[in-house]
Amino acid sequence: MTQPIPTIIICVDCGGRCHLLSYLDPDGMRPGDVVAFRCEDCLDRWDIELTEEDIAEPGPHQ
Repeated sequence: MTQPIPTIIICVDCGGRCHLLSYLDPDGMRPGDVVAFRCEDCLDRWDIELTEEDIAEPGPHQ
């Protein structure tokens, strides 16, 4: 099972909460897929390209 993509991240501009805008593929996300977040405070949009580490299975210490 792969690690879930977070639905809320921290905005690097204002420290607010950014909510996931993208629909996630039910078959799983792949490296290179892009997900979008919008900050509830400053309204900045963040488009983030997923990497192998973003979707890898968590190890025993994660």
